[in-house]
Amino acid sequence: MNNILVTGADGFIGSHLVEELVKNGEKVKAFTYYNSFNSWGWLDTLPKGIMEEVEVFAGDVRDPNGVRNAMKSVDEVFHLAALIAIPFSYHSPDTYVDTNIKGTLNILQAARELGTSRILVTSTSEVYGTAQYIPIDEHHPFQGQSPYSATKIGSDRLAESFYRSFNLPITIVRPFNTYGPRQSARAVIPTIITQLLAGKLEIKLGSLTPTRDFNYVKDTVNGFIEIAKSNKTIGEEINIATQQEISIGQLAEELIKQININAKIICDEQRLRPDKSEVNRLLGSNEKIKKLTNWKPQYSLKQGISETIDFFKQNLDKYKTDIYNI
Repeated sequence: MNNILVTGADGFIGSHLVEELVKNGEKVKAFTYYNSFNSWGWLDTLPKGIMEEVEVFAGDVRDPNGVRNAMKSVDEVFHLAALIAIPFSYHSPDTYVDTNIKGTLNILQAARELGTSRILVTSTSEVYGTAQYIPIDEHHPFQGQSPYSATKIGSDRLAESFYRSFNLPITIVRPFNTYGPRQSARAVIPTIITQLLAGKLEIKLGSLTPTRDFNYVKDTVNGFIEIAKSNKTIGEEINIATQQEISIGQLAEELIKQININAKIICDEQRLRPDKSEVNRLLGSNEKIKKLTNWKPQYSLKQGISETIDFFKQNLDKYKTDIYNI
């Protein structure tokens, strides 16, 4: 049994990771974002038997003292806490620097001081920008096509510097587009599903031509866990990808077929990224993760979409389908 801290535990991927770690018999401390409502985000929806095994620490990754206190007596840190919405980063980039870069620095400094035995820093496929070649492997150049991706590039390079400068046992984990139950409506799959389930006949989307490599959340979580198990992954940057792609338009048409064949897609200009900011193609290589770990994707897109639709059918009341969530 390891003592594991998960930052961003109240979020989409973080809550799934906490749940899976507990099922695996690990001792988990969940770092959640402090708020006066005493809300633990998606952790509040987990089964009572799971949460009875979880220690919750409410704080803010931007606060170095709180981070240090949370990391005391912890063996491993899965650092997922971040601001991730790309449209919001266009008009509030300062908050992304504070959370994504300074928050990661706080984790790294505390790990160095406390002698933490393993740190996994979460990256994103957005750091690559539009594919210059495919499949995108870990040697692909970086390109900051949004303030969000720029801050993630910065936090990744900070993590690399602490590995090289101080020999911290760091791995940079780079999931491609993760989807599934509990995801925010700002993401493309939930925004399509929630509009369809709400009975809308005009589905508002941005650009339909970009392609993405979609990971079902359970596969992403298993990727994190398998990477943490292997000492071969220390000091490495590792994609979690299916090595398959689908365009946003094709994806929307498939969801329309499954939920409401009478719906049609319309372009909503406020959902379009600036031209030079749009990432037009993401198709990741998963050769490295397969070489260094026992991971391989278990879910097809069809299986993952089916489970995701079922979740949103049961939880549609938690989403504001009439509002564009940036």
